[in-house]
Amino acid sequence: MLLENIKKDLVNAQKSKNEIRVSTLRMVLAAILNKEKEKRTKIAKQEKELEEKELIKKSQLNNEELIEVIFSEVKKRKEAILDFKKGKREDLVKKEKLELEILQRYLPRQLREEEIEKLAKEVIQKLGASKPRDIAKVMGALMPLIKGKADGALVSKIVRELLSSSN
Repeated sequence: MLLENIKKDLVNAQKSKNEIRVSTLRMVLAAILNKEKEKRTKIAKQEKELEEKELIKKSQLNNEELIEVIFSEVKKRKEAILDFKKGKREDLVKKEKLELEILQRYLPRQLREEEIEKLAKEVIQKLGASKPRDIAKVMGALMPLIKGKADGALVSKIVRELLSSSN
């Protein structure tokens, strides 16, 4: 499972004294823990009769949820890189890029623009979408197919272009 791989890689990074890898993996594990606590709270409110052990077990994240957390951390790094570039902080840009590289190893292979476009065209055709106002309908059907495999902003841009050019 993905979580075990991250924990194992953290131990290896600690042994090899790879500080950037250690800090990045600790950060992602903290984000995972926070997401589990959030899920546990939600479950506890819904199912008040659950025992602590059951609650903990039910609140563990599955691989899809883990990928969402990692994808969120990747997105944060990409945004930070842009901000640091604007502020001419190349030292911080370099650090964020290293963290980004480490995090991306735990994500599924990301789809190329051509692959996203192909899937988007299929969904557009299937739904009979033809106008830019259909974007929400197309995105709603498309995102579950590519969740964790592509950045939502890129997908949205491609869908917008396809629907705008079909007029």
